[in-house]
Amino acid sequence: MRQRPSRPRLLQAMLDAFSLPDLRKRILITFSILVIFRFIAHVPLPGVDLVALRNLFENNALLGMLDLFSGGAMKQFSVASMGVYPYITASIIIILMVPIIPRLQALSQEGESGRNKINLITHWLTVPLAGLSGYGQLIILQRAGVVNSSDPLPTTAIVISLIAGTMFLVWLGELITEYGIGNGISIIIFGGIVAGYPQLIQQGFLARSNLVGLVVYVLITLATVVLIVIFTEAHRRIPVQYARSVFRGGRMYRQSGSTHIPMRVNSAGMIPLIFSMSVVIFPGIVASYFIKAGQPGFADTIARWFTPDTSPGGFYWILYFLLSVGFTFFYTMVTYQQQDLPGTLQKQGGFIPGIRPGKNTATYLSGVINRITWAGALFLAFVAVMPFLAQTVTNVQQIQLSSLGMLIVVGVVLDTMKQLEAQLVMRRYEGFIK
Repeated sequence: MRQRPSRPRLLQAMLDAFSLPDLRKRILITFSILVIFRFIAHVPLPGVDLVALRNLFENNALLGMLDLFSGGAMKQFSVASMGVYPYITASIIIILMVPIIPRLQALSQEGESGRNKINLITHWLTVPLAGLSGYGQLIILQRAGVVNSSDPLPTTAIVISLIAGTMFLVWLGELITEYGIGNGISIIIFGGIVAGYPQLIQQGFLARSNLVGLVVYVLITLATVVLIVIFTEAHRRIPVQYARSVFRGGRMYRQSGSTHIPMRVNSAGMIPLIFSMSVVIFPGIVASYFIKAGQPGFADTIARWFTPDTSPGGFYWILYFLLSVGFTFFYTMVTYQQQDLPGTLQKQGGFIPGIRPGKNTATYLSGVINRITWAGALFLAFVAVMPFLAQTVTNVQQIQLSSLGMLIVVGVVLDTMKQLEAQLVMRRYEGFIK
């Protein structure tokens, strides 16, 4: 038997993946759709002063941070400037409404058909949310003198174009999910964030005069990435035993099997940071509507307090930290109640050794969730304020690194690697994840 040449695990796994026609097709489809996404991100809308728009983003740290998530599409005010974030917002709203609205709760329990109906409702909800977000973005740019015309017809055309751009990206994401590798919506977000990283490297060169601070900043960033990987994969295993009856040879036998429930330390993922960022930046965005040039007032004060670079005493970051902890507990408890683990275990004949089924099991699992969520909440809160801490410690102000962007990128990379690993192992190839 011919032996394969010795190569690093990851390199050999990628060669194995490209040697399989169906897996190679999925990888190429994913890359092709990402290329299409990047072309769409550079299609500007009409009536926009691109020079004034670029200056506006350079002078506004908050807008610059939001532009990172769109991969530069927002800075060019392209048809893809909102990305798929209206769809993400719609998905979060539907998730929170499922336990409240009986009809949605009934749909969630109907299996695949129910999930398809909920997904359709999410798509319909995305349209008005994209319209409101696009119109708000347009008004801000009109007030800043970036968009020249405020007539109803051009305004309507721009808003419709923004809605169409968002829905087109959602469709591309679903194509990746169906025909490519990984979760399509996450891959689209990942592509937008990674496309902005060359600009971060360029900003790093601007900070080369503070070489020691720049090195420390890079080390803090790498340590944060390692921490994200550890907490993303960390979980608490709850042992579970199942008792079942088997009819064999005219007699009934009872058999038992043991397994475990992996309860993730960070089961909320990146959703709490999205909630927290939305709440923190909302007052500043609203206040910006009422700011008048040369006339400082209450709106100017609110905008200053809720902007990262101008917030006095680090108020913005302290509020961001506290909200991240609170929303982590809130979202974790909502999803835990939707899963109904105690009820599911009881229906399937499973039990936790030493714990009575029913109320005692629910109390035990709730206690475990509360304890491990503290670790997940403090981790997310630390990741949220990491850019502020890194800039304070190193005095490197040129780099605008997004903690949420890092969390998304690492999470998507890990998820995609696991899916590739599963595809290779299924075809009896050696994977690359130890």
